[in-house]
Amino acid sequence: MIKYDPEYRYEISVKELEYQDGLAVRVYQPEGMGPFPALVDVHGGVWTNNDRSANEVMDRGLAESGMVVAAIDFRQSPNHPYPAQVADVNFAIRWLKSRSADFNADASIVGGIGGSSGGHSVLLSAMRPHHPEYSYIDLPGSNVDATLQYLLLGWPIVDPYERYRFVQETGNDRIVRLTEGYFLTTDAMKEGSPFQILQRGEKPELPPTLIVQGTADTNLPVAVTERFVLAYREAGGDIELELFQDMPHLFANTPGSESDQAIWLMKKFAAKCLSHGC
Repeated sequence: MIKYDPEYRYEISVKELEYQDGLAVRVYQPEGMGPFPALVDVHGGVWTNNDRSANEVMDRGLAESGMVVAAIDFRQSPNHPYPAQVADVNFAIRWLKSRSADFNADASIVGGIGGSSGGHSVLLSAMRPHHPEYSYIDLPGSNVDATLQYLLLGWPIVDPYERYRFVQETGNDRIVRLTEGYFLTTDAMKEGSPFQILQRGEKPELPPTLIVQGTADTNLPVAVTERFVLAYREAGGDIELELFQDMPHLFANTPGSESDQAIWLMKKFAAKCLSHGC
């Protein structure tokens, strides 16, 4: 079993690479003996904007505790609608596993981290790691798959269709427009909804999952997240929800005591998962 101590602190190096033609990855690598557990980080941005630097606060905090973190760029809408982004996430997971020795990482212990729409994409990929529309990008010379051992999610969009209805009702025209630009149809929103996958009775993979979210999140109602957590447990999954009083969407992307606490909870969850073999 790999050793991971969430209280330990490592110096880290940061490397900028290309993991797919035209798509960059930023790798945060602890300096030490290793091998280290690894994470693929998927940023948010309504499936449309931002880049691999968006979750840097969380990525650095986790890397400094002894995790290799690969923060990826990926194809975005409107030029690349659903499921292009999930396919890139699926490929990035396989790429990191296949290149694990280059980063002193353990290919057998790869988890995922993501926020908002990035939380949706990494969650969806983890639940359907072998889905033909997600796993079609070839990785020559490798037979690894895209399964993940655990997930650390910040304010993930666990039900795009319900979030779409919510932002319609609240008049958030920007998110309405960008959601339509990615999914194109409400049928696609439902098909690519982690919550509705469970409601339909599919048999997805259910890796142990931690979700952190603020109670003042006006981007995604906490009640939607709570319904997903209940459905995940009913399907047999191990999941925890940690709510931060009066915190908004994206709160842990900004340095501060609340983000420090959220990162600490992620470290503790990862340590528990790693110590029990996930």
